[in-house]
Amino acid sequence: MINPHDEGAIAAQIGREPRGLLGIAHRCPCGLPDVAETAPRLPDGTPFPTLYYLTCPRASAAVSGLEAAGLMRDLTERLAGEPATRERYEAAHRDYLARRDEAARSAGVEPLPPGTQSAGGMPVRVKCLHALVAHELAVPGMNPFGRAALDAIGEWWTTGPCVCRLDPAGRASGAGE
Repeated sequence: MINPHDEGAIAAQIGREPRGLLGIAHRCPCGLPDVAETAPRLPDGTPFPTLYYLTCPRASAAVSGLEAAGLMRDLTERLAGEPATRERYEAAHRDYLARRDEAARSAGVEPLPPGTQSAGGMPVRVKCLHALVAHELAVPGMNPFGRAALDAIGEWWTTGPCVCRLDPAGRASGAGE
């Protein structure tokens, strides 16, 4: 169950009301949500394959910098040259699909059809580091490329909360940026 504080924080982080929100999959060390778990189908039934959604704007900006610097290409090349890494990435893909199907059951919505993409290009390429980082934060040790990106961005939270803290009614109650 999502409380108004967390929902308000996510809305402030992403600049709109969250859709299909099921829960908080990870919290930043500052205490705010940084990964939301979303239903595989939006309230209107539209498929939404992204189970874990990186919401913290600081983490997102840091990951965007890695994408702009070409890390996705470098990681995709590792898939071809490192069989053990490829196996771990394929396991991350299977984990993501299983968790997404379980989220659909828990939310009482129809799971997405077999063959629907998982996230971030899994299992054959690296397409979106944001999704891979969100997966790794939600399930530590599962996504090798999410881990690599997290290691590269460092401690994004050290300058304090990314948004104002909200009280349980969803009202701003403290300083943020």
